[in-house]
Amino acid sequence: MEETVEDPPTSAVLLDHCHFSQVIFNSVEKFYIPGGDITCYYTLTQHFIPRRKDWIGIFRVGWKTTREYYTFMWVTLPVDLNSESAKQQEVQFKAYYLPKDDEYYQFCYVDQDGVVRGASIPFQFRPENEEDILVVTTQGEVEEIEQHNKELCKENRELKDSCVSLQKQNSDMQATLQKKQEELETLKSINKKLEQTMKEQKDCWEIELLQLKEQNQKMSSENEKMGVRVDQLQAQLSNQGKEMEKLVQGVQDKTEQLEHLKEENGQLFLSLSEQREHQKQLEQTVEEMKQRETTAAKKQQELMARLSLSGYDQNMDLSKRLSENKMIYNVLQREKEKMEEENDFLKRENSRLLSYMGLDCDSLSYQVPTSNQGGTRQDPGLVFGNPYSGIQESSASSLLSIKKCPTCKSDFPDDVFDHNLALEQHLQTPSLSCPICDKTFPAKEKQIFEDHVFCHTL
Repeated sequence: MEETVEDPPTSAVLLDHCHFSQVIFNSVEKFYIPGGDITCYYTLTQHFIPRRKDWIGIFRVGWKTTREYYTFMWVTLPVDLNSESAKQQEVQFKAYYLPKDDEYYQFCYVDQDGVVRGASIPFQFRPENEEDILVVTTQGEVEEIEQHNKELCKENRELKDSCVSLQKQNSDMQATLQKKQEELETLKSINKKLEQTMKEQKDCWEIELLQLKEQNQKMSSENEKMGVRVDQLQAQLSNQGKEMEKLVQGVQDKTEQLEHLKEENGQLFLSLSEQREHQKQLEQTVEEMKQRETTAAKKQQELMARLSLSGYDQNMDLSKRLSENKMIYNVLQREKEKMEEENDFLKRENSRLLSYMGLDCDSLSYQVPTSNQGGTRQDPGLVFGNPYSGIQESSASSLLSIKKCPTCKSDFPDDVFDHNLALEQHLQTPSLSCPICDKTFPAKEKQIFEDHVFCHTL
């Protein structure tokens, strides 16, 4: 047995499981002349499809498995299985690989699974002239040949029955195959539709994905813009917080200034009370001076009358006393002028305070009046001076005819007999006067007065 480069696929399948009717061998000779190439002709049936690893082997008659081949050749796959020429195939065996004995051999078609699909009739390798030689066999060989022929006939009948069964199975398989092919076509159409649907769905998903990406980019840009806006708002909030702190500090400063002004207002109110008492004393002094002047005039008249009667010495004494009275009168007159000058100075200071009260208090310069002006000295603890010093003061004769309050500008009735007494009682009534707009509030409306003064500082 000749070994080849690649062994064919074989199996240990017994003959009972083989299908010899799917490949039919044609033009098989009874014997072939040794030393020459031989050609094996075979036909593929309608329901058999050859494959790449199928092969044809030469087996000794009586073989049991496909592993007992003597030599083999690979089959050639046809180009078109549906054509008639594709059904008729052939393969050539070289003389070098053929058997050298005169035993009976046969061709067998084996597929790539090692299953026999067809077998030829037996043949021998012997010279042609051996046909004329008389072969003498014994009775035992004849009986053996007859027994072998019976077995072959029996095998042939079995093969025919198997062929009928196989044809029936083949028809059933063809019908099943036809159904499977129809199902396959249906599945292919469904698969095609599903592929089309999947393609359309994929296109829709890609479009939605692009839209989502664009929306994501827009959201990212808007998020960045919002982050910048948040930073700006935080910066503005920080600036506003600082400004709020400044405003709170300014409010605290204004509150402190208001408290300071309240304290000054209290001090000014006390100073006004003292000034009123001093004014009363001055009025009393003026009244006394007037009384003394009247008394002196009367005494002078009496002295003149007595002088004309009593003589020159008495006249000189009276003249001396008159001169003293005149000197006292002149001193009192100078004091009155000084008081009027001090009153005018306090009016000017009050006007200046009313003019600059709305500005920053620390930026206002104020000159404290010196003591050479006479009269009552200005309180050094007051920053803006005495706002109540603007009361209209006049000489003693003008005070007697006052019919309007110099502080709150309220008129007294004409039927009041003593206007000076009414003025004094009115001034003794507690009241609060705004140092800026001269508006007067009753003492019981202290909170309204403080709110009013605080509104001027805003």
